[in-house]
Amino acid sequence: MHNQVSNKELVAIRTMRDFLMRYSRMPSIRELMKEMDYKSPRSTAVILQGLIDKNILHKKPDGSIQFIQYEIYDDATREQTVKIPLLGTIACGLPIFAEENIEAMIPVSIKLAKAPDKYFLLCARGDSMNLKGINDGDLVLVKQQNTANSGDLVVALIDDDATIKELRINNDNVILLPRSSNESHVPIILSRDFIVQGIVISTIPKIVD
Repeated sequence: MHNQVSNKELVAIRTMRDFLMRYSRMPSIRELMKEMDYKSPRSTAVILQGLIDKNILHKKPDGSIQFIQYEIYDDATREQTVKIPLLGTIACGLPIFAEENIEAMIPVSIKLAKAPDKYFLLCARGDSMNLKGINDGDLVLVKQQNTANSGDLVVALIDDDATIKELRINNDNVILLPRSSNESHVPIILSRDFIVQGIVISTIPKIVD
């Protein structure tokens, strides 16, 4: 895999990977140009097109870029894996795995992502769940389902924003509880017809080079 890409392309892959981990989305051409300290967007566009031609990147219908061979920057693992979509902003009304939502396809061990269930990854933001071991920048593996039990860590979609909280079910409502050392986070109270997007299976600590 490594011999298929040039040094410049490998640097671009690493740069995009790091940007993705920081902002939960892929960079634009101009953002990538700035991150790589290039002077011309054309040089950046040429690198991106080369990676698209090699099926490492894919151009989505809206013109943005998606990783489809995210693991190229690392040595291959012997463990069997399955590719799981890393989702960016999840908009209401779109299917959760809609192409517009997917920023990258990331290999995850089949010991964690077990067939036949569907899974997705989110990049955690903030410290609202740090007492549960979910910290800013961590990847969170989520099993897609719209039901959960009281006490589960769930992904909820509220006002076009995916949030991770602990679910508590009462007679008349559900409560999404933060579990944080930061007391500024407060519970969210919703009606009983609230539907979750999935339950948290595992947390993958933020990648630090």
